[in-house]
Amino acid sequence: MSEQPSSTVEVVYLFLLAGFFWLSQALPAAAQTQTPVSAAQTDAQRAALQQQLAQVEAEEQAANAQLTKAQSQSASLSRDIAVLDAKIKAAQLDIKAKNLLIQSLGSDISDKQSHINDLEDHIAKGKETLAQLLRKTNEIDAYSLPEVVLSETSISGFFQDLDTFQSVQSGLYNTISALNADESSTTAAKDALSARQNAEIDARYAIQQQQQNIQADEVQQKQLLSISKGNEKSYAALVSEKSAQAAQIRAALFALAGGSSPIPFGDALSYAEAASARTGVDPAFLLAILTQESNLGKNVGNCYLANTTTGDGINVKTGNPVSKVMSPTRDVPPFITLTNALGRQPLQTVVSCPQSVGWGGAMGPAQFIASTWTLLEHRVADMLGISPAPPDPWNPKHAIMAEAVFMSDLGASSGSYTAELNAACRYFGGGTHCTSITRPYGNNVMALANSIQRNQIDPLAGL
Repeated sequence: MSEQPSSTVEVVYLFLLAGFFWLSQALPAAAQTQTPVSAAQTDAQRAALQQQLAQVEAEEQAANAQLTKAQSQSASLSRDIAVLDAKIKAAQLDIKAKNLLIQSLGSDISDKQSHINDLEDHIAKGKETLAQLLRKTNEIDAYSLPEVVLSETSISGFFQDLDTFQSVQSGLYNTISALNADESSTTAAKDALSARQNAEIDARYAIQQQQQNIQADEVQQKQLLSISKGNEKSYAALVSEKSAQAAQIRAALFALAGGSSPIPFGDALSYAEAASARTGVDPAFLLAILTQESNLGKNVGNCYLANTTTGDGINVKTGNPVSKVMSPTRDVPPFITLTNALGRQPLQTVVSCPQSVGWGGAMGPAQFIASTWTLLEHRVADMLGISPAPPDPWNPKHAIMAEAVFMSDLGASSGSYTAELNAACRYFGGGTHCTSITRPYGNNVMALANSIQRNQIDPLAGL
């Protein structure tokens, strides 16, 4: 036994040096792995793409300026044709710019994915080495200090082993620190990769939307060019027809959830545009959320809170008892405070019935639970200019403003497809991103937003 501790220490010491040599070479290499020639070529390609992109964006800006100028002119047949020409040109340039952006992102995404793969490979090898070092360290720790002292024939041998013990412990600390730092680098690289992947998705979605815009505009352009070969009476008839269509769209009832009566679409759009001006969240997206909530409301039904202690209630339509209408600890107290402040009867105010999982208790068109509404109401009141009076979640104007504030907090104000999709998922199910459970809701919202924009908002433009 007298020789075993010293022998074990020597083995560990040699293994440690080998492990550190690998780590000192491999981990920094992982952070810098790249072929110099390939990198130079990539830089040149990127520079060329950026130059092309800048040129196309400048042309797109000029086309948009021309569009604005055409739209500012008095309504006439020639003016409408000029507007459509400018819109089509601007859309085509936007598609070209987005395609250049996708090319640039594609190269960057490939490089970053390769870099992440290298980092993860070296981290895995580093962890394997660390595990072996720990096993060897445990072998040393199995011997007590007296055993090590007694195993040595001289004091100098004891101090040599003691120095080796300390080197092993210090080496383990440094190895763990290096691995932690490299894992942090990997997380940052993955975040950057995710941002670029989202930018590519956004660009592809924008191209799809612009292609649809061009198709619709070309149909109108063909119609106007056909009229221009006839007479102005045909144009006047077309203008009258579009005005009638716009009036019909504005007057159409917009369904609302939470027991709220439908309102004219023109009013809903006006509220959404006002909320967008304060928060930056797209009006069509806000109206899509309300539409989706209304669709859910038809399936969930309406309830009254009946028992403030248990949170149980009754179904408004059937009168049958319903359990878990409202969380008694989280939502009942703020609900009672809010309804009393608004002059409503707490037990006669419609809220949502519970779904298959969790509690009900959502209020008004935007379907906020009372505890969440409490967090928003002061900001909403300030934006509506009604402070210190509390906003009313059953008032469509107030509900839409609150929805816009909340969606802005969830990231929808950037206006990108992925940001809005993610915000819709979080609005429905919480969390930080879309999941298999929340994504169908988010996808429905984005489809509704596109439909509302094209079929209801766009026909009102310029009239």
